[in-house]
Amino acid sequence: MEIIITLPDGSQRNYPQGVSSIDIAKSISEGLARNVLSAEVNGEIWDATRPINTNATIKLLTWNDDNAKKTFWHSSAHLLAEAIESLYPGTKFGIGPAIEKGFYYDIDLGGKEISPEDFKAIEDKMLELAKQKNEFKRQSISKADAITYFEQKGDEYKLDLIKDLNDGEITLYQQGNFTDLCRGPHIPDTGFIKAIKVLSIAGAYWRGDEKNKQLTRIYAVTFPKNAELTEYLTLLEEAKKRDHRKLGKQLGLFMISQKIGGGLPVWLPKGTLLRRQLENFLRKLQVEMGYQEVITPHIGNLELYKTSGHYPYYKDSQFAPIQVDNEEYMLKPMNCPHHHQIFANEPKSYRDLPYRIAEFGTVYRYEQSGELNGLSRVRGFTQDDAHIYCTTAQLKDEVKNVIKLTQLVFNTFGMEVSTRLSFRDDNSEKYGGDIAHWEQAQKEIKEVADEIGLDYFIGLGEAAFYGPKIDFIVKDALGRKWQLGTVQVDYVMPERFNLEYVGEDNQKHRPVIIHRAPFGSMERFISILIEHYAGDFPLWLSPDQCIVLPISDKYNEYAKKVLQILKNNDIRGVIDERDERAGKKIRDAEIAKYPYMLIVGEKEATNNSVSVRKHGQADLGEFELSKFVNHIQQEISSQTHIN
Repeated sequence: MEIIITLPDGSQRNYPQGVSSIDIAKSISEGLARNVLSAEVNGEIWDATRPINTNATIKLLTWNDDNAKKTFWHSSAHLLAEAIESLYPGTKFGIGPAIEKGFYYDIDLGGKEISPEDFKAIEDKMLELAKQKNEFKRQSISKADAITYFEQKGDEYKLDLIKDLNDGEITLYQQGNFTDLCRGPHIPDTGFIKAIKVLSIAGAYWRGDEKNKQLTRIYAVTFPKNAELTEYLTLLEEAKKRDHRKLGKQLGLFMISQKIGGGLPVWLPKGTLLRRQLENFLRKLQVEMGYQEVITPHIGNLELYKTSGHYPYYKDSQFAPIQVDNEEYMLKPMNCPHHHQIFANEPKSYRDLPYRIAEFGTVYRYEQSGELNGLSRVRGFTQDDAHIYCTTAQLKDEVKNVIKLTQLVFNTFGMEVSTRLSFRDDNSEKYGGDIAHWEQAQKEIKEVADEIGLDYFIGLGEAAFYGPKIDFIVKDALGRKWQLGTVQVDYVMPERFNLEYVGEDNQKHRPVIIHRAPFGSMERFISILIEHYAGDFPLWLSPDQCIVLPISDKYNEYAKKVLQILKNNDIRGVIDERDERAGKKIRDAEIAKYPYMLIVGEKEATNNSVSVRKHGQADLGEFELSKFVNHIQQEISSQTHIN
């Protein structure tokens, strides 16, 4: 019996039932077949060797596809586990997923320990096993048989996973002498894995619960070519130099004190200046686009979040309620419910819509201490939140304007952006509201994306619990991807909060809500900016744009005059009045990454000028002071889209 296979270009071919994706690849090109790692079959990622028994649409995935990389790295996690089991008999295994770059495996060594000195032996064993080109073999198994198998192995972690599974959804994968509980998919065989690096070890509680045993988490990365590993390790070294935690301390931007609390960053004067520049940048754009700014409290009544659904849906990621008199309050996990109350505060008519309100609102989420990471993973952070309440007729134009704003923000920072339409999947328990409203919102988002020619991909299961969204994923200077800005269309909250406006027909109607945050979290965005620019911020954003360097204390008074003129022209700067040689002052200013160094001595004081040196460049020569002011103002203007 034959089946029809539809390829990405729309062409169709007939194949015998049971054909695999790798067989299809071979029928097209032997060279293609050698590079196929997995396949997308009717929207699902499958093993390239898995039989296809019905008509299907397929896409063959190679290393250039993100889903193929995930398959490659998940298969590499199994190879790591096989190596560990060989080197450390009796090890028990938790989970081993692919992550953004590489993979990890959580293991219970039964009292043994692994240190960085052991990494080379693990890598060698993995390479030895990879060269055997063992196939990844998939086997469906009943729940009873799976329990029996892992009881015999004495692996309580796999048994803990199996208890949540049902008959018909349990599969094992075997390569060589290692068998694991796994849904897959996997690459055809271990021979595709050519380059391996074990990166680090950490502790991780089983299932992320501090009440459970702490396992050893081994992080590693693999590649199909040695050259790619070399390139990655070079980028890794560069990333260490750009680490925002290191640069944040070096540049005096922020601090984290355990006496204040983990995950609660404190902004130092220079960091506050940088953050205020970002806020003012967006604030000006928002005013031009008709937003009104609001301020809401840091806590709210628990009933508010029960109404919104944030409490039941995200209960585990929120701080425990606070008892106040006879009521319960919560540290604010989201700004949305507060904004909905502002909308409901006064009656609205269709003439008041669209109603746009914005806030740099601080919210609080519970994160385990082991997950905290500088500014990028914190317990208290500020969102550049805004909510637009509009009619259904206004919705698409408002979404287009928000997309335009978000793209402008990221273009200003020179970041490459890709776009994901984040839709719901079939798990209805994850989502609130009427399915008809969901379908309408997803249709409208897609229509907007198509009408403005947005280059996007669809992510099923990535929607918020109250609506689909457009997520903006930026690529930084090192090629790393970060999900930042978001635009969400929401028909659910107007129902939950009974939000209404009076229409032209003098009847009451529900508004539609657009949730919008270009930066997302100010803390996370700044952590990415620090690493994107390696601390060398563009002039308009730099906390101090100039440092005045008198060559001796005789010229301190002239240096103060220079600084005052800069300040009078809204140029930020400081003076280095230390009793040090000019050469040392220049070196220290370079390390501190001041964009401009203005050296002043007798000649400059006489000529009412400054000798200018730009960070990372040679001397620019002597400038008459007013001409330098004009020069720097023009540079600032050229770097932003708001002047």
